[in-house]
Amino acid sequence: MKEKSIQQIKDEIRKADREEKLRLAALCDKDSRKGVCALAEKIRRDLEKEEQEDRRLDVMTAYERQYAGRGAVCGIDEAGRGPLAGPVVAGAVILPENCRIRYLNDSKQLTEKKREQLYGEIMEKALAVGVGMASPQRIDEINILQATYEAMRQAIENLGVKPDVLLNDAVRIPGVEIFQVPIIKGDAKSLSIAAASVIAKVTRDRLMREYDKLMPQYGFAANKGYGSSAHIHALWKYGPSPIHRASFIERFVV
Repeated sequence: MKEKSIQQIKDEIRKADREEKLRLAALCDKDSRKGVCALAEKIRRDLEKEEQEDRRLDVMTAYERQYAGRGAVCGIDEAGRGPLAGPVVAGAVILPENCRIRYLNDSKQLTEKKREQLYGEIMEKALAVGVGMASPQRIDEINILQATYEAMRQAIENLGVKPDVLLNDAVRIPGVEIFQVPIIKGDAKSLSIAAASVIAKVTRDRLMREYDKLMPQYGFAANKGYGSSAHIHALWKYGPSPIHRASFIERFVV
């Protein structure tokens, strides 16, 4: 170790598997340089974090393992039930058996940067991904709950693969004959639902950023259509846009 620079050791650690990292940590312990000894401590901390994450993933994949015998298991979730503007978006994701995506969780618990990163990994690893959405006008026409169900049905149809089991975040989707398992707070309990929540959230957020370019006065890039004080002030000042939900903004527009 002594003939290697600290940067060279870091590069070696970054490329190593678990067993090799443990070997490198033991070698670092014998180095007199404080920076190298600190690397040994960091290796062990990082490995402990990975072990904790793997244990969390074991819990997050319990439903997938439970229903794997029935066939393809699909997670379903939505984004955008509460905003004043924009569509409600649903995601449907079928992950391969024994799939592990580290740090995947309920999209609301993740930063925007982490969601974007995980979105790419989900799209790469998933057997199938489907997205559905209902417009603001459709929400006004049939109400937000029915529009959410409609978006979920679209997401299932857009999978390209027919699932055998649906793991849903809290709801039972009417008009769908596939076996369904509603799970309260499912986006924090099922990896497939968490994946669907990320797909739905990232898809919707990207769309709202595009709307912001067309209608910057409402701050859609920042508020994503939710009722922030700045958004409500813009409603009072400019009136509703074509993507506002009339049934949601009645008390803000005279």
